[in-house]
Amino acid sequence: MTKNTHIKENTKHSTIRELPVLPGKELVLFPHMVVSWVVEQPNLVKLVDDALATDRTVAVMTEKKGDDKPLGFHNVGTVGLILRMAKNEEGHARLIVQGVTRVRLLEITEEEPYIKAKVEPVQHIDSHDLEIQALTVNVRQIFSRVLELSPNLPRELGAMIMGVEDSGVLADVVISHLNISTDDKQTVLEALDVKERLQAALRILTGQLEILELGHKIQSQVKGQVEKTQKEFLLREQLKAIKKELGEGEEKPDEIEELREKLEAKGLPEDAMKEATRELDRLSKMHPFAPEYTVARTYIDWLLELPWNEFTEDHLDLDQAERILNEDHYDLEKVKNRIIEYLAVRKLKPDAKGTILCFYGPPGTGKTSLGKSIARSMGRKFLRIALGGMRDEAEVRGHRRTYVGAMPGRVVQGIRKAGVKNPVLMLDEIDKIGMDFRGDPASALLEVLDPEQNITFTDHYLGVEFDLSKVIFIATANVLDTIPSPLLDRLEVLELSGYTLEEKLEIARKYLIPRQIEAHGLTRRNLSFNKMALSRIISAYTREAGVRNLERKIAAVCRGVAKQVAKGRTDKVKIRIKGLQEYLGPPKFMAEVAERTRVPGVATGLAWTPSGGEILFIEAGKMSGSGKILLTGKLGDVMKESAQTALSFVRSKASDLGIPDDAFKDEDIHVHVPSGAIPKDGPSAGVAICMALISLFTDRSVRPDVAMTGEITLRGLVLPVGGIKEKVLGAHRAGIKEIILPKRNAGDLDEIPSQVRETMKFHLISRADEAVSVLFKSKGRKKRQVDTSRRIK
Repeated sequence: MTKNTHIKENTKHSTIRELPVLPGKELVLFPHMVVSWVVEQPNLVKLVDDALATDRTVAVMTEKKGDDKPLGFHNVGTVGLILRMAKNEEGHARLIVQGVTRVRLLEITEEEPYIKAKVEPVQHIDSHDLEIQALTVNVRQIFSRVLELSPNLPRELGAMIMGVEDSGVLADVVISHLNISTDDKQTVLEALDVKERLQAALRILTGQLEILELGHKIQSQVKGQVEKTQKEFLLREQLKAIKKELGEGEEKPDEIEELREKLEAKGLPEDAMKEATRELDRLSKMHPFAPEYTVARTYIDWLLELPWNEFTEDHLDLDQAERILNEDHYDLEKVKNRIIEYLAVRKLKPDAKGTILCFYGPPGTGKTSLGKSIARSMGRKFLRIALGGMRDEAEVRGHRRTYVGAMPGRVVQGIRKAGVKNPVLMLDEIDKIGMDFRGDPASALLEVLDPEQNITFTDHYLGVEFDLSKVIFIATANVLDTIPSPLLDRLEVLELSGYTLEEKLEIARKYLIPRQIEAHGLTRRNLSFNKMALSRIISAYTREAGVRNLERKIAAVCRGVAKQVAKGRTDKVKIRIKGLQEYLGPPKFMAEVAERTRVPGVATGLAWTPSGGEILFIEAGKMSGSGKILLTGKLGDVMKESAQTALSFVRSKASDLGIPDDAFKDEDIHVHVPSGAIPKDGPSAGVAICMALISLFTDRSVRPDVAMTGEITLRGLVLPVGGIKEKVLGAHRAGIKEIILPKRNAGDLDEIPSQVRETMKFHLISRADEAVSVLFKSKGRKKRQVDTSRRIK
């Protein structure tokens, strides 16, 4: 048989070209193949840009491994055509490159900014004899077998291989898709004789097929072993049943015996021990791979980890406890006295039941931190459970073990985390509990917070009783209205009202400033606050009942000073009123009472909010109409009725007040309460609305330094209202000098701090007529203040 051998060239003329070299460390590009490539180095990105500006071709040369020379490439590479290029935000280029033809590297001509080299196309030696055809058939068959055993290779490759007629291209396509070493791929790339290329490809394919068949054999053996293990497990279970019928016992595994010893040493209550033993017996009959095994084991671990008999010893030194409470918090004498009283009872009667307190007040008054101080003063561990937004009853009582992923409730989880049976457990934001189709968490808390019931508290997950009577529960709330009555009945409410200016000054000086100076890496040598500057921060940059925003403003000043110190400032920064704007900007709150009440028809009322008391402006206006009343400002039904009642009273007393009888016939009245986006309701604005209407129709301005609160009736009687302390403190913060209150609220003045009572005047009234004499006439005012001061004392 004669050989039909000839030489085929990829190009019509063997021309030498100078091309930029794109080095490939782990990539070998074959002709006719399309690959994705990411270029990160800046000089190579420039290479790509330059190539795109010309004919889009580059020489892709694979680097030699282990070559210490800075430029070490294999002799044969591929001319690549850049089909597409895109850059990301970091400047890296993502390429789509297609191999065109094999080339031989002749010499490197440039190295900066990137490598250029002279290359020439290589000649292929091809023949169409029977050996080539046999090699081609073998390559197709073995590659089809490799495809069957390789889940990562797409099945479409089989059809594509069958459609490739050129034997050299077939070898290139097959090798390019295999996960083999770079050296093996480079060997095929450098094989210019098609027969040698097919032989190299067949050798590599055969090795890959042997590896895949061996892996498949091992996988089959492992699968058989697993089936054998399952079969053995079934046989062992049958053997256990047979032994049980014959009365032959089986030795317990070491793990079961170890758990049994731990349970006996733990000293569980009788019912808990009975349940644990029953669950342990079930566990001993299960295979470790059974799903129920993990559930039972987890339950026993929970029983072992709970502190059934672990306690911390209370520190019953009353003087030390009082000192710790005074160190952590300023004022709050009522709360501190209650804690000292509790310790005194514990000292006299150690087996006394735990108490359940509820700290109620505006945000930022120290409710949560006070709980930590109580735990520290008593030597107990402290835990906090956030109840805000809780809607699932199971969060309190736990899930039953029949559910997948069941866990105990938050209370039992907290007890385990504390490791003792008598921690201080804070239920934070108890007023923000919700409810939905999953149950009512507030109802679940009834048992937890009842000293008569929580001695036998049963968590759904545990299924046994756990004594919570030694726990001190402390709840916190901003409002009491949203707490269900049965739950509120179980709480001893201690009110933490807002702070006065003097109290905030002391809190800032003793606690906030030192804490923020330390938090910002400063010392007393770097920064000091003038008392007047602190007062200005409190009055002009914050308006709150607590001190949370005050601490933020102090932190803002500390950050500004820290920046100066970090830049090299060495002298001490003294914060005065003039320098506040540099750190805090312009004042946020201005005293606008006088300007707002300068015109007739405006009166200053008092309002209670969850964040403390505030002043409330009531504006009244009249216009031509038919005697209708218009109420705006997002008012509730009760407040609207109060406005109508006030108008009826003014109309009934029109002649006494000097208002013409026809003033209400041809004019409509508009009553508006500013801050229209905020809902407002309640009867306490009745007096203020009445005075605004009197001011409007008599064309006299209300005194700007007087605020008022109280419910009004049709007969002009002034009835008592709530929130007096918060309202008075809010008026004091706003710069009000005198306040009109219902006479039946006189007892509430005792709760107001003495420094506030001494700087303000209170007018206690029982009828609306008395308010008129205070607001519009100077006659008799002095006498009223003297009488009132006598009542306060």
